[in-house]
Amino acid sequence: MPASLRTAVASAATALALLLTGCAGPDDGRGDHGRIELSFQSLAWQKESVDANKQLVEEWNEAHPDIHVSYVQGSWDTVHDQLLTSFEGGEAPDIIHDASDDLADFAYGGYLADLRGLLPGRLKADIPGQSWSTTTFDDGVYGVPFLQEPRVLVANSRILHESGVRIPTPDRPWSWAEFRRITGELTGKGRYGVAWPLKEPVSVTLNLGLSGGGRLFHRGADGKVTLRAEKGDRIVPGTIHDQVNTDHSAARTTLGMGGSDTLPGFFGGKYAMVPLGFSYRQQVVEQAPEGFEWTVLPAPAGSAGLAQGVSPQTLSVSAASPHKKEAARFIDFLLRPPNMVRLAKGDWMLPTGTAALADPSLHTAENGWATGAALAEALRPAPAQSVRGYPEWKDKVATPALQEYYSGAIGADELRQRLVDDGNRVLARYQR
Repeated sequence: MPASLRTAVASAATALALLLTGCAGPDDGRGDHGRIELSFQSLAWQKESVDANKQLVEEWNEAHPDIHVSYVQGSWDTVHDQLLTSFEGGEAPDIIHDASDDLADFAYGGYLADLRGLLPGRLKADIPGQSWSTTTFDDGVYGVPFLQEPRVLVANSRILHESGVRIPTPDRPWSWAEFRRITGELTGKGRYGVAWPLKEPVSVTLNLGLSGGGRLFHRGADGKVTLRAEKGDRIVPGTIHDQVNTDHSAARTTLGMGGSDTLPGFFGGKYAMVPLGFSYRQQVVEQAPEGFEWTVLPAPAGSAGLAQGVSPQTLSVSAASPHKKEAARFIDFLLRPPNMVRLAKGDWMLPTGTAALADPSLHTAENGWATGAALAEALRPAPAQSVRGYPEWKDKVATPALQEYYSGAIGADELRQRLVDDGNRVLARYQR
């Protein structure tokens, strides 16, 4: 056989072998040695959380030499734009850490895999239905909700006890009216009763608003969403507005701050209480001066009790991943109850899984864990979880309107007009 013919035959045989074995090189997501390569983009940022995630990745890789997971560090500050760019460029990670309120556009855009046929029954049964509803769009499930964070009142224990006010518990929380009255009693001598860090006012307003029966977003029988302001929607924003502008029991200067920005003033006795996400307790532990006494109290309750909205952290699989089943197996490993507890403690948050939430270490009085765990049953999906157009409404309409209202620049009627009338014009463009 001529050399040229032998070369042609050998090349054809090699090509056929590759086709038959499915070894398509990098396009198949396999490494040089044939093992499956997966990338996991994590948004963990606190050291304990990063360490927990990296350790779990190492444990997976040791137990699964044929399926290797690479840890990729992402950032909450840029994740939406970064993911959109990676999806459109065909370079998205296989396993994606995000939050449920960021998934809608990616799910509807076809960038995320529907997980219904990929997840084991154990995981489906362990996480309550109300949590799954935060990642369900048009009957598909596009993420696994695994960590959630209630808002609580972080309070100066010494100021509370010296004032003689009633200390609330999850069984006997303050009402919103009582909360307003007490912040007035705690104000004086260079001290405010409360500091509201409202640099991002929309999620705070909507999520706490559920306790007063507010929803603002209403879905009709035709599936379309409209904004409508009702009595319950006025309780939380009205309380905050009056604390700042009428009672002067809330510090005006903190309205443009993030939660971390209020901590120096809190430690210095300038504010008796600060409403914060549950995970801020870690910063309090690390930054509080020696001898500083603090406690965790439940947020005020309304007609709907302690209900408040949350947008759980989620794990999703890219629709473009060639190894969706293996990616789902890794998610199942990460979220086994003992591992979910490790992730929750690393992030100072609550797990969604019922088995993990029952872990005794999450029910201790130390650092307010027991108070947070007692609030878990009251957590509900944030009101705008699956609303198309919500990001635009939030950024262009709601954020500036609420900032002006809380500062006293506009009144309640103007706020309603902008949130509802202007907001419905925004949503209508997405629902034609």
